[in-house]
Amino acid sequence: MSPHSDPATHRREAKVFPDAASALSDIVRDGQTLAVGGFGLCGIPEALIGALRDSGVSGLTVISNNAGVDGFGLGLLLATRQIRRMVSSYVGENKEFERQFLAGELELEFNPQGTLAERLRAGGAGIPAFFTRTGYGTVVAEGKETREFDGQPYIMETALRADLSLVKAWKADSAGNLVFRKTARNFNPACAMAGKFCVAEVEELVEVGALDPDSVHLPGIYVDRIVVNANPEKRIEQRTVRA
Repeated sequence: MSPHSDPATHRREAKVFPDAASALSDIVRDGQTLAVGGFGLCGIPEALIGALRDSGVSGLTVISNNAGVDGFGLGLLLATRQIRRMVSSYVGENKEFERQFLAGELELEFNPQGTLAERLRAGGAGIPAFFTRTGYGTVVAEGKETREFDGQPYIMETALRADLSLVKAWKADSAGNLVFRKTARNFNPACAMAGKFCVAEVEELVEVGALDPDSVHLPGIYVDRIVVNANPEKRIEQRTVRA
């Protein structure tokens, strides 16, 4: 760094990496817990997932609403057997996931979708646990503390924290402030906040000051590294066309 350069500018620019592989190379490890944003194939960090597969790390626990589809998204990591355990809500689109789970090759912790979102939010907010009525009286409640409030039964759910978060945003400035596009926001902010370290994949990078502060969905304090993927595939899970 030049002795005449602005240290704050240097710190901001240090967040920007040339590609997904370099952004992950020194931080991914076997056995880590990852929180990965997205809902189905909407708002998933495609390039980061590909780089994670290519890194060869294994024994991963992945917190994500679902596990992509066969051959795309987190389905890539299932195909290479890099995921040991999934913490998910819905996995119905992935046949390899089904096969591994039924064969006892993959551990799975199912969560009601709202419970998964709240567990991630609690992790990011420093809340260790919370009570919810969702799942009471079902297999979801097995082994969990129950308590009664106002005459209604609740179960206790613990917060989720991750070693590393991989998220996808539409736009970022070099300080890491993120803007998500429409429904692609989904689980991404919660995943970012629940991770000890966060890498964001974005389609467009702008200078600090170019984003309207009122339009920022996630402050840059939660984002440690940024990778630009200007032309993601954005594959559709089930393409429906007129006969």
